Amino acid sequence: MELQEEQLADLDNIKAVYLAAEDLKIAASILYVAYRDDPLFVDIFQYEKEGYESRLRSAIREELNAFWAAKQPMIGLFDDDRLVAVACLVSPDAALGPNRFWHWRLKMLLTAGYFGTKQMVDKEIRVRERVPAEYFHMLSLIGVHPDQQDHGLGHVLMSAIEGIMLEDPKSEGISMFVTLPKCLSFFVRRKLQFSRRTRSGPY
Repeated sequence: MELQEEQLADLDNIKAVYLAAEDLKIAASILYVAYRDDPLFVDIFQYEKEGYESRLRSAIREELNAFWAAKQPMIGLFDDDRLVAVACLVSPDAALGPNRFWHWRLKMLLTAGYFGTKQMVDKEIRVRERVPAEYFHMLSLIGVHPDQQDHGLGHVLMSAIEGIMLEDPKSEGISMFVTLPKCLSFFVRRKLQFSRRTRSGPY
């Protein structure tokens, strides 16, 4: 599903809610655009080879299906009934590890290929090994509709993510893997703001 050009969302009208099954197609489209040019995904799904876009779309679709099956928090920002941003989290006590379920691995192998599936698994293992915490949330996927970027929605979405983390008093923070400098600077600013307000952690 391709994203349609949209009017700028009204921040005063934005609601953060958990995604429903019928939202997953639009969520997948938003995330596809967000990660299409990401250096990590360009490498994992072999941009230089024919079928890159199809492999990436399939991988994102299977990731969302795995999150849904595992009942992991998937947050959407809605402007009335328009989904304009999405984030997927892995809870600290979730069984949703790097290897996912057997059917996730099978579908990923069939759609994204052996190399892409192995790289996805290896990437998450490396990220988890480098987090200086034992009990933490992991921000796996995040994206804002391309027509809605740079207007504050990222901060609204991160506030919703932080709220989920704070609901679990044992959580030591939020981990994430960032590849783009502009995204890194955004998360660094959010961490500083969050640390001043509450407590620090891996995030």
